[in-house]
Amino acid sequence: MSLQTIATAADSAFGPAAALSCRECGERFPLTPIFACQECFGPLEVAYDLPTGDPEALRKQIEAGPNNIWRYAPLLPVPADVAEKPNLNPGFTKLVKADNLARELGITGGLHIKDDSGNPTHSFKDRVVAIALEAARTFGLTTLSCSSTGNLAGAVGAAAARAGFRSCVFIPHDLEAGKVVMAAVYGGDLVGIEGNYDDVNRFCSELIGDPIGEGWGFVNVNLRPYYGEGSKTLAYEIAEQLGWRLPDNIVIPIASGSQLTKIDKGLQELIKLGLVPDKAYKIYGAQAEGCSPVSTAFKAGHDVVRPQKPDTIAKSLAIGNPADGPYVLDIARRTGGAVEDVTDEQCVDAIKLLARTEGIFAETAGGVTVGVLKKLIENGQLDPAAETVVLNTGDGLKTLDAVAPTTGPSAIIRPTLAAFREAGLV
Repeated sequence: MSLQTIATAADSAFGPAAALSCRECGERFPLTPIFACQECFGPLEVAYDLPTGDPEALRKQIEAGPNNIWRYAPLLPVPADVAEKPNLNPGFTKLVKADNLARELGITGGLHIKDDSGNPTHSFKDRVVAIALEAARTFGLTTLSCSSTGNLAGAVGAAAARAGFRSCVFIPHDLEAGKVVMAAVYGGDLVGIEGNYDDVNRFCSELIGDPIGEGWGFVNVNLRPYYGEGSKTLAYEIAEQLGWRLPDNIVIPIASGSQLTKIDKGLQELIKLGLVPDKAYKIYGAQAEGCSPVSTAFKAGHDVVRPQKPDTIAKSLAIGNPADGPYVLDIARRTGGAVEDVTDEQCVDAIKLLARTEGIFAETAGGVTVGVLKKLIENGQLDPAAETVVLNTGDGLKTLDAVAPTTGPSAIIRPTLAAFREAGLV
C-alpha cells in the first residue's frame, strides 16, 4: 500500500487527528507510518483539530462512554467506532486515595496513586499499544512488533492475539522471568537479543528498513507517534477522577520519557478545551540511579542528555538513551518540577512501603516513583501541603526477584499453638 493510499484511508480513520507534526521544526506530514521529520529528522507527533464548543457537552459525552480509554475517543487518533473492534479495552484504572502513605511521608495536601497495574496485562503499556494497534489496522499492517524492556512485549503479544495479528517482539536476553513468560504466553514470537534495551532498539530500527520488516508495525518505532498518544489517557483519567480538575503535582517514572511528555500534552489539551480550570501544576520525573541520564542532566543544568549504560533492578526503566529525554527536561523546568533518582535499595524499600501502607504491590518502576516522591519531600523539592498524584505503572508480580531476597515468612513453625507462642508473634 502506498503512503498516499494510506494517507487517504487515514483521513476518515483517525478522528480528530489532522496530521503528523515535527516537534522541532513544526513541519506537517500526512497520517502515515513514519516517525521522523523528513526535513530535520526531528520526532513526529500527532496534531489535532480538537472539538470546539460547549465543554460541558463534551464532558457529558465522555462520562457516558465505556469504562476504558475509548471514552476519550473524541480526543484520540482513533475512529468513532473503535470500542466495537476486537481489542483489550484498557484504561480507567483506579485512582487510589493514599491516606496511609501520605501520613507516613508527611503529606498533608492529599496523595493519590494512579494504579495502572489494573490493565489487562498489568501495566500502562496496554494503553499505548491499543492506540498503535488501531493505526496498524488502518495502515493494513499484518505483524505487530516492538523493542521492549518487558511490559511492552507482553502488551503487544496480548493485543495482537486479541485482534488476530501476528506478533514478533524483541527483548534483552536477561529480563525478569515473569515478564519473559508473560510476553511468550500469548503465542507470538519472542526473540531475546544479547545486549541491553538500547541494543534491542538499534536492531529493530535496522530491521524496519529491511525487506523482512515490510508489513510490520513496530509500535514504538514506525507507529510511535500514535503509540505515544495512549499515555495522554492517564492525564484525562486523573483529571476526570479528581472531579475534572488538575492536581498540583504529578510524579512520573522515566524510561524513554514519552509517558511524561504525553501526560503533559494531555493536561494542556484539557485546559485548552475548557474541560478543567486552568491552573499551574508541577511535573516530576523519576529514574533509577543505575540508569539516570535525564536526572543527571537535570541536576547539572544541561539541555543535552548523555547516554548511560543501564545497571539497575528497575529494568522497565533501563533505557540508557531516552528518546524524549530533552523534552522531559523542558517540561520539568517549565512547570517548576524536577527530575530525581533513587538507588536500587531505596526502590525496594519504597515497594515495601507502598505495599505496607496501601496494599498496592508495585513493580520496580513503581518503587522508583514512590522512592523519588519520598526523596523529593525530604529534600524540600516537593511541597507536602500540595495535592500530589503518583503513578504506579505495573504489577509487582512481574518483578518478584527485586523483593524476594528480603521478603518471606515471619516464621516457620510446627503446627501447634505452643510453637506459635514461641515464635513471639502474639
